Amino acid sequence: MATNRLGELLVRNNLIDEKQLAMALDEQKTSGGRLGASLVKLGYLKEEDLAAFLSRQYGVPSINLSEFEIDESVIKLIPAEVSQKYQLVPVNRAGSTLIVAMADPSNIFAIDDIKFMTGYNVEVVVAAEASIKAAIDKYYDQSASFDDVMGDLDDIDLEVIDDDDEVDLSELAKSSEDAPVVKLVNLILTDAIKKQASDIHVEPYEKSFRVRYRIDGVLHEVMKPPLKLKNALTSRIKIMSEMDISERRLPQDGRIKIKLPGGKDMDYRVSCLPTLFGEKIVLRLLDKSNLQLDMTKLGYEESSLKWFKEQIHKPFGMVLVTGPTGSGKTVSLYSALAELNKVTENISTAEDPVEFNFAGINQCQMHEEIGLNFASALRSFLRQDPDIIMIGEIRDFETAEIGVKAALTGHLVLSTLHTNDCPSTVNRLLNMGIEPFLVASAVNLITGQRLGRRLCTECMVPEDIPRETLIQAGVPEAEVDDFVCYKGEGCAKCNGTGYKGRVGFYQVMPMFEELREMVLSGANTAELKRESMRLGVKTMRQAALTKMSEKITSFEETLRCTIADEG
Repeated sequence: MATNRLGELLVRNNLIDEKQLAMALDEQKTSGGRLGASLVKLGYLKEEDLAAFLSRQYGVPSINLSEFEIDESVIKLIPAEVSQKYQLVPVNRAGSTLIVAMADPSNIFAIDDIKFMTGYNVEVVVAAEASIKAAIDKYYDQSASFDDVMGDLDDIDLEVIDDDDEVDLSELAKSSEDAPVVKLVNLILTDAIKKQASDIHVEPYEKSFRVRYRIDGVLHEVMKPPLKLKNALTSRIKIMSEMDISERRLPQDGRIKIKLPGGKDMDYRVSCLPTLFGEKIVLRLLDKSNLQLDMTKLGYEESSLKWFKEQIHKPFGMVLVTGPTGSGKTVSLYSALAELNKVTENISTAEDPVEFNFAGINQCQMHEEIGLNFASALRSFLRQDPDIIMIGEIRDFETAEIGVKAALTGHLVLSTLHTNDCPSTVNRLLNMGIEPFLVASAVNLITGQRLGRRLCTECMVPEDIPRETLIQAGVPEAEVDDFVCYKGEGCAKCNGTGYKGRVGFYQVMPMFEELREMVLSGANTAELKRESMRLGVKTMRQAALTKMSEKITSFEETLRCTIADEG
């Protein structure tokens, strides 16, 4: 069905409005794919509602693919590349008829292709696009399995090079191009996407070599390649990310970009670190199509989001996002920039590294080795007539001082800091050498955050936690008797972990007048925390407990990701 035709029909049937259609069309231009997928991704339409609508529109049945076990002989009738190209899956055959599940039943070209290719009459049923993708992943082995690749690796003769030996670069490059090594690296990269990993760790030890994926914030070991592959595998990744394979003593950074079926791109940010027994490589997966920039869907509570939006729409001042590495600070900043990104605003960012590129925002990559750091970039920005400035991270006094002065002279400054919570951020700035009156005047709002795992909706069950334990964790005594906790038992959908996806726990602290006065009078972190709580600011533990009461996360995750509030 043509994009505009589908959009018009959905509007006419009051399933979406004109504004939502325009937003979805913009999203489709940015991320590619189908209009229906964009509408679902933006939350304007549910997968099952879209499938039901198409079913009614075309008079064809709608099915839930997760309830079917498709026979292997049926799957073999349509090649994987054709299934990927048209987003369809063969479901069953009856005599001379082949039943095919499609996301778009109006695609005549696809139906004709299948008829010609298989010799069967084609009967179409509608299924949700996400369930078709899941079925393609499940039934079509698009790459060899780890076991198959490992079998091939046993046949090749590769020798571990001792770190003290001279390295023959031509031999190293040649061994990294051996088909099984190439196949294994490709498998590691694509399997991480399938498992929705955020990072890949390739780690050499004295007598072993392992690969781990970080899934929903927790590392899982996925394979142990033979130790003899250590140098070949490392070199292959370094060649792909355009690093110097002859340099094995210094850390290096690189980037890999691969094109996936369906025209989707995936970026990997690659970091190589020399360790005692070889080079450890960590690859961070950067998937722009899954980047969630809608602030209402990040996990902010209503009052916190209202405070945050109020402060980022002020014409000047500083908004700081704090938390450890991997807590989603960059996504929070990007979501704020996406909301502020208008033709009327000049936005410049200094990032190390630039993770995602955005149209309409001037993004600057830092290069410390040639003197381009946050402080020098910030000075240049101020000569470029900026309205909004984003600094990747405030690491030193010089960057903090220029940022604070920019915030006081009519610019909105967004940045991150590595601190434990909002109140301790004030003391961090003071310890850097910024005067209390500058901190009190410049900072509009501080937000602290952590990422916890979401409970799997398919296998969550009530969990019995003792009353005293809940009170000790921070549940108010008045609410503890009505407090119901849930845990994930583990199922096929969540790979037995009980969790699927992640959610943010946020502490949002506007600089109320009372807090500004306390900063000027030299209050410590504990005093600022008590006063902020009195003014209605939730701590991260309280935010996590709220998510727990809403069946979003578990007691285990609450304790893992946040610390108890003292006093």
